[in-house]
Amino acid sequence: MERVEYKRDNNITDNIAMAKICQITGKKAMVGNSVSHSNAKTKRKFNVNLFKRKLYWVEEECWIDIKVSAAGLRIINKVGLDAALKKAASKGYLKA
Repeated sequence: MERVEYKRDNNITDNIAMAKICQITGKKAMVGNSVSHSNAKTKRKFNVNLFKRKLYWVEEECWIDIKVSAAGLRIINKVGLDAALKKAASKGYLKA
């Protein structure tokens, strides 16, 4: 089993403007139209349903801070935190 290094610093988000991207699924904001009753269209943003969560990683025996979407939380519940982090790292959603 290969070992993957992750940032464990709890103050990662303090001084850095971070994007609204899920670190498990890679979901990010979409652009679309707001359509009024008169069918006039104006641009708008559909943001991701993101949460900041502190999760305990049993295999590494440490706490990690992660920005995860509702779908990402369901994936973590389904396959486990370790498997979800490894898959996200292999797809490039997590920075090693």
